[in-house]
Amino acid sequence: MNTTVLETSRSAVAGLDSILQYRRIAIAVGTDAPLSNCKTTISLLRYRGEHCVAVIDPAHRGKTTQEVYGVGGETPIVASIADVESPDAMFIGISPAGGAMPQSLRTTIGEGVDRGLDVISGLHEFLVEDDDLWQAAQQSGSRLIDVRRNLHRKTASGISFRDGCLRIHAVGHDCSVGKMVTMLELERGLKERQRNAKFLATGQTGIMVVGNGVPVDCVVSDFVNGAVENLVQQNEEHDILLIEGQGSITHPAFSAVTLGLLHGCAPQGLILCYEAGRPHVKGMPHVALKSLQHYRELYEALASARSPAQVIGVAMNGRNLTAEQAEIEKREVQEQLGLPVCDVYRDGPGLLVDAVLRLQERSGA
Repeated sequence: MNTTVLETSRSAVAGLDSILQYRRIAIAVGTDAPLSNCKTTISLLRYRGEHCVAVIDPAHRGKTTQEVYGVGGETPIVASIADVESPDAMFIGISPAGGAMPQSLRTTIGEGVDRGLDVISGLHEFLVEDDDLWQAAQQSGSRLIDVRRNLHRKTASGISFRDGCLRIHAVGHDCSVGKMVTMLELERGLKERQRNAKFLATGQTGIMVVGNGVPVDCVVSDFVNGAVENLVQQNEEHDILLIEGQGSITHPAFSAVTLGLLHGCAPQGLILCYEAGRPHVKGMPHVALKSLQHYRELYEALASARSPAQVIGVAMNGRNLTAEQAEIEKREVQEQLGLPVCDVYRDGPGLLVDAVLRLQERSGA
């Protein structure tokens, strides 16, 4: 292949338009990936389960995804792509800190590429920048789609969004507390009540679930606000937009994307997400988490620097609580904050749906 053509095609960003076309997805996680790194796998099984035919994980072969991940029913876990019947794509199912690719996963990806499968990855380490994978893909016809790779190069303008477009944004006291799931469940609940609502993805997993969005943690910092503002503008014909949150405003590593999202989407309503019982920042035992009231006040103040915003509800992640403990926790937080509190995993999103509709009525949106 002509070198100029090769380099030009590698420099182009693959479109996300094809992500939803796949109907027989093999999810690859490498060998014995920690469960904490497998949130992409879990979300694909939860929200695109009808399209997921297997998870490739040699360490757990022979088990079902329900046994290992708690979702997916009888979807099998297999040792290699050779054990998957007629897959049409391979999705990378891990989200490790830093986005680096384990060698065992790279081997699995190589096997998929050799078979001509399209590979969709949300890692920071881009498939198209791996010379061996790229050359193999040219020979087999495999498409390498890096969902974090982007060309967003526009700063925000501080525009006013359409009157009647209510923007709800998930914020958290830390990373990995359920911000994406909360908003996807909220979308489902609003649609069940015949409301014109749409979830907007801002991370790799959300993009792989719904097929579009902005990977804010891989956008150049000057352009995060502008990329999110543009995403909202492209979708403001909907009556309610549900913007996925990222990171935490006090997280020592990831606060920048959190603030960019707040000012880019200019939300009127905020859903505060937290994990009950978590004492410190994920992966940083030396950094203690603050009170929910502190986060409420901080998020409201920072969001309102662009336009007025308020926390309208709390999404509790009670994965480490018994049902009885969860009920006690919800009552206590509701009394403390004077806000509706629910665990969308256990209870569904009903209370948060009610909160969104109350805000919509008050705002006249």
